[in-house]
Amino acid sequence: MNDLIHSHQQGAVLTLSINRPDKLNALTNAMYNRLADLLYAADEDPAITAVIITGGEHCFTSGNDLRDFLESPPTHLNSPAFRFMDAVIQLDKPLIAAVCGAAIGIGTTLLLHCDQVLVTHHAKLRMPFVNLGLCPEFGASLLLPRLLGHARAARLLLWGDGLDGTQAVDLGLANKAFEDGEQCLAAAQKMAQRLLTLPRESVLHTKRLLKQPLLEALKDTLRRENLLFMERLKSVEAKVVLEGMLQRSAEKG
Repeated sequence: MNDLIHSHQQGAVLTLSINRPDKLNALTNAMYNRLADLLYAADEDPAITAVIITGGEHCFTSGNDLRDFLESPPTHLNSPAFRFMDAVIQLDKPLIAAVCGAAIGIGTTLLLHCDQVLVTHHAKLRMPFVNLGLCPEFGASLLLPRLLGHARAARLLLWGDGLDGTQAVDLGLANKAFEDGEQCLAAAQKMAQRLLTLPRESVLHTKRLLKQPLLEALKDTLRRENLLFMERLKSVEAKVVLEGMLQRSAEKG
């Protein structure tokens, strides 16, 4: 699994790269567990000050691997995808996302928990949970309306509308958009390196303070979303849509 999730530490900066380009960086249970383990370890490691998460220069992630998801769906609150969410929420180190290309489903909801989000202009962000017969995850039902207001959040969550990188910056979902993936990744590294020049304990305390006001509400929302998500996966609506998608994918070869 190490070949699908690359972990590279340069100085006090840890970069986690999703590396499954042939499947548009779709995430399996094993990949979620690997990411969670690395984030939990990073949080405990005094040699790490900042974490970057990326999918490389062309794609962030297309979300869950459909076949893996249907064959081994989450069945409890400590399932791999939920462990990954917990690891992100618990992380005290600043987290920077470099988003180049598609960021679908959890690829977008993850960004709500990052301290800085850098995108390419051609990045495609979308949360098609309702379209799949499911419901929002990763605290999106709490965080997105607070960030964008109800009406804009509803367009993204109820209607499943998408955004490009430029629109994401305009709405405040991302900090800055770049022409290509190389520039985006370089900017993320530069931003992380800048943190190393600042007093480390002050950085950590400030991140905790930024998270604290919403932390309990976020954990409660996450639990309710995840319970409903597991329930929705068993619904006829979701099974028809997801199994149909899997069949069409198989027919295409």
